[in-house]
Parts: sequence; C-alpha cells; structure tokens
Amino acid sequence: MDHGAEAEQSQLWAAWTEHDSQLDAVARKILDEDPAGRRFAGTIRRSIDMLLDGQHTGRFRWDQLYKTEKIHLGTLIEINLQREFAFADGERMDYQIAGVDVDCKVSQKRGSWMVPPEAHGELLLVVWASGSEAKWCAGLVRARPELLNPGGNRDGKRTLNAAGKNSVRCLFKDAPLQDNVLLRLPPEDITAIFSHKGGQRRLDELFLRAQRRLVSRSVVATVAMQEDYMRRVRGGGSSRTRLRPRGIVILGDYSSHGEVAQRLGLAVPQAGESLSARLTRLRADHGEVPWVDLDGVRWTLALPEDPEELAPNLPGI
Repeated sequence: MDHGAEAEQSQLWAAWTEHDSQLDAVARKILDEDPAGRRFAGTIRRSIDMLLDGQHTGRFRWDQLYKTEKIHLGTLIEINLQREFAFADGERMDYQIAGVDVDCKVSQKRGSWMVPPEAHGELLLVVWASGSEAKWCAGLVRARPELLNPGGNRDGKRTLNAAGKNSVRCLFKDAPLQDNVLLRLPPEDITAIFSHKGGQRRLDELFLRAQRRLVSRSVVATVAMQEDYMRRVRGGGSSRTRLRPRGIVILGDYSSHGEVAQRLGLAVPQAGESLSARLTRLRADHGEVPWVDLDGVRWTLALPEDPEELAPNLPGI
C-alpha cells in the first residue's frame, strides 16, 4: 500500500472511530429517554393501528391491507417516532439525536432494511415490527460500505450483508408489542363477533368470547366501528351492564380494578385496556383458589360448570 492510500485508510478508520462514539451517544440518548422501550413499542403499535384504521374499516389483520397501504408503514413509524421523542430534523438524514444525524429505516422483514446511496456511511436506526407476532426490534448500525451487499435495486438501495446484520447494536430485541386479541381468537369466534350488525352487540360478543384476555382500545374501536366506542364498554347501557346478568365483569385500567385482577390471578389492564371474566360466589368445593371480596361476598373465577349468576358491582374508580 503506497503512502497516499495508507494515509487515506488511516483517515477512514479515524472517521469510523468517531462514528462509533456517535453511535454510543445516540444509543445512550434513546435508552435514557425510554429504558424499557415502552414509548417505542407504543409508537409502533399506534402506527400499525393508524394504517389498519379499524374504527372505520373493521380491519385488524396485516393481510387485509392493500399493497399500496403496506408500503406506508415505515413512513408512519418514522413520523410517529419523531413526534413521540421530539427528535430534531437532521441536516442530511431523518433525525438529529444527541447532535448526530440518524436515518430511520423500517422493514417488515427482519434484516431487510434498504439503504439508499445518500445514507452510505451514515448512522441508521433500524426497526422491525410484526403485529401478527406481537414483537419488535430496534437497533443502530453504521452503513459502512463493507457492511452492505454489493447489488442494489434500480434506485441504488442496498441491504446489509451478514456482517452488517451482525454489526447492529441491538437496543430492543424481540420486545413485546401490545397484542391484538382478535388475532388470537378462533375463526368461529371472529365470525360470531362480526355477524352482528350493531356495534354494541359486537362488543358484547367480544367480551363474552375473549374472557380473561386483555382487549386494547384499538380492538374495541375495530369491533364497535363507532365514535363513542369506549362508552359502549364502560358507560350506561354498555357491555359492562349488559353482561352483568351472565356473571361477567369488565375490568378497566383503574387501580381499583387492577387490584381485583391481581387478587384473581388475571392480567392487569394497562392504559386503554379492558378485561372480562365470569365470576361466581366462592364455595367450599372450589378448593384453594384465588378470590376477591366484592359487595361483602367472596367471588372467584367461574368454572364452565358453575351456573350463571348476577355479577357483583365493581369497586369505585
């Protein structure tokens, strides 16, 4: 190697060293802002739900989207991440984080991020998410030439090679994404839920069939397909009232309801979530089971053979 090429290589490695320190700074900034990834996960879930637009379309599966719609998920996630974390606009790339230009790349297939020529050598925030798997990943990588596959598409975009994928600094790996309970129900339950013409009847059927499962606000909107969808869960004449004669309670995201869920061994509803369960008065033949005192009576989760009875009032909120 001649002296000119050697000097050029030395300068290149010095630049990469600086870039690595920039990657460290960006990683620290993101993890300081969101150590458990909850804000990141919420942003991804919100972006997917915006695309599905269940409240107006009744859609809840990825394959229900048009091909032209699917290509917009990456853009939605990029925009919503910037809004959530108030990232400044980058000088050359999408964002500026910790004073560093960062380009955001989203892929619906693990590791298949497309890197345009203008992003070569730049720092990338790479994201993968799957609503059907209820998982997501995010990491950082420098798009160095030796980490990119040689071939590209007509726009000159290239993907990370094996070394590039192995070089991704993982921030969040296979982290949980708020699940869509409609994706977990048997086909016959989905058919029964959406067979009703009225939104209130559909919600009643949902909470009847999805007992002991967390139901998100977006699922309620998808099933109700009405503007006042949450009132139809918790308000007067709602599913909570209509299912009570069958022994079913619907717990919401209130601390008092969370205590009931904990005592019964159920998942605790978080912000915007609901959970239904059929209760019965505790009897000696139930044995050692979790129970909760409501209205001065001990209640436990009903077994299939337990007869239906009027559910107790839930504690105040």
